[in-house]
Amino acid sequence: MQSGEVQTAKRLHFMPWPEAAKALQRQGSTVVWPFGAMEQHGPQLPLATDALFAERILDAVLGELPKDLPLWSLPPQAIGFSPEHRGFPGTVSLSAELLIALIKQVGGQLAEQGVKRLVLFNAHGGQIGLLQAAARELAAQSPSMAVLPCFIWSGVSGLSDLLPDHELKHGLHAGLAETSLMLAMEPSLVASERPADGDHSSAAAASTPPEGWSLEGHAPMAWFTADLSASGVVGDSRDADIALGRQLQTQLIRHWKSLFTRLLESSWPPLADPRRI
Repeated sequence: MQSGEVQTAKRLHFMPWPEAAKALQRQGSTVVWPFGAMEQHGPQLPLATDALFAERILDAVLGELPKDLPLWSLPPQAIGFSPEHRGFPGTVSLSAELLIALIKQVGGQLAEQGVKRLVLFNAHGGQIGLLQAAARELAAQSPSMAVLPCFIWSGVSGLSDLLPDHELKHGLHAGLAETSLMLAMEPSLVASERPADGDHSSAAAASTPPEGWSLEGHAPMAWFTADLSASGVVGDSRDADIALGRQLQTQLIRHWKSLFTRLLESSWPPLADPRRI
């Protein structure tokens, strides 16, 4: 399926309403809503990095799946929850309350129109927990529809073979992976700087967590970029290149193609138990 065909066949917002009405009533109808953010990504990447990743990866996946699957996308939600990047001009953040309300309103209307599954396809790490909470509230409000909050980088096999261990653990934002992926997807949007910033892993750094604690992971904290980095990068982008970006892109597309195929071939999740309705 070519790019133009993806736009007309698999984007719900490109369909006339009678066609959308039939589509959403199909058995297993599944809508995917890409989520990003409008936030600083260092001096080398655009503010819309996360939204671009979510939309482009989803488009590529939809283009490789059988076109008769009951699977469609919504327009990307390009402004998200980004208070951790406060202080860097260009960053625009919604409140947690507003984003949850938005998801509940849009999701509730989709459920009323017959959608059986709504996938929140998120590329911004700073709103993983918030979208999980919003999904739970929406599922309680609209029990006829399953809600699946996903982070596009989670569970992707092969990342440890492509990225050094230090960057996997400490490259939290605009580092090697994101800079390389943008070089592969939209090189014209990547500036020449390649910062290595955000000292939170050396023993001498005041921002380095004590043993057992971390900025993200098993025992995390609510970190803010301004406390860690002057450039806005939290990681090391110096070795970013287009070849690595293409490998990351391939792994992401392969992973999500497999997951969506398995989901659409199943009847999971089951209908809501009457005890919670």
